[in-house]
Amino acid sequence: MNRSFRRQFLQRSGALGVPLVLGQSLTSSPAQAQAQAASNRPVRLIVPFPAGGATDIIARVMSQKLAASLGQPVTVENRPGAGGTIGADAVAKASPDGTTLLMATSSTHSIGPAINPKIPYDAFRDFTPIAHVADAPSVLVVGASAPVSTLTDLIKLLKSAPGRYNFGSSGIGTYPHLAAELFKWRAGGLFVVHIPYRGTGLVIPDLVAGQIMFLMDSAVSAQPHIRDGRVKALAVSGAQRLSSLPQVPTFEEQGLKGMSISNWFGLFGPPGLPAELTARLNAETNKALTQADTVERLDKVGASIGGGTPAQFASLFRREFEDWKAVIARAGIKPE
Repeated sequence: MNRSFRRQFLQRSGALGVPLVLGQSLTSSPAQAQAQAASNRPVRLIVPFPAGGATDIIARVMSQKLAASLGQPVTVENRPGAGGTIGADAVAKASPDGTTLLMATSSTHSIGPAINPKIPYDAFRDFTPIAHVADAPSVLVVGASAPVSTLTDLIKLLKSAPGRYNFGSSGIGTYPHLAAELFKWRAGGLFVVHIPYRGTGLVIPDLVAGQIMFLMDSAVSAQPHIRDGRVKALAVSGAQRLSSLPQVPTFEEQGLKGMSISNWFGLFGPPGLPAELTARLNAETNKALTQADTVERLDKVGASIGGGTPAQFASLFRREFEDWKAVIARAGIKPE
């Protein structure tokens, strides 16, 4: 969905016209009364990954916007670990008063539950979907001194020595891991060893040093390393090139089909978040996503705006949950 069409859709659907009712009387339930009492308290926006990653970058853009529109401080709190599970679980168990929110991704809600049904939360029951914030494709990057310059070079190298090379990710079952597994499959069943880290930013030093051959990083977090020359970008997922990385061809342009994928980023609250508060947060998020400076900031880092209703967001991550199960089964991925 292009930006112009998305704005028209949001206007027609009324997503931007939801009344801002947080300041009104919320007395129909204990949760609503609790939310009213918390309306002037600081909000924690939990990011379940380390600082500097794609989720963190997008969360900080949105925290500034929400703080201004809500009239409350919105502080980003990084709670990394277990492929995003630790931070997500903290929100699943938080009070539904609007003071604790989650910036989640495909890793926490579409992929993790498909890999490990024993994670400490139910992705569909233990959260309140609020808004789809953004999407970002992946960029396959290698160290600047890697002996390859194109995607074709890399595939040839990996095929020449099965099991000799490895790739990094932000953890077992995270989006960078699954995107790399999809690449291995589409490239003909490559045998490359997976090395999980606690965040993609932690992979970069080993990638630069040549200890890791490649990383399927988010376009959002990869770009600073591409610009400073530490890594080389060989291909971008998605249907078209990124305006922020126009020199990097897509996988499909280079003959590798089935790699038109993007990671979603979205806002959740704890279970039982009052409907009025959910509506307000959704409206303020959608409003922020139509503002020119937000669109420009996200586009600059390689992300496109999301938007829509909470129900549409819930449908998105449920659908992707089903899609990723096929990749997980084919790759034989097991939980840690």
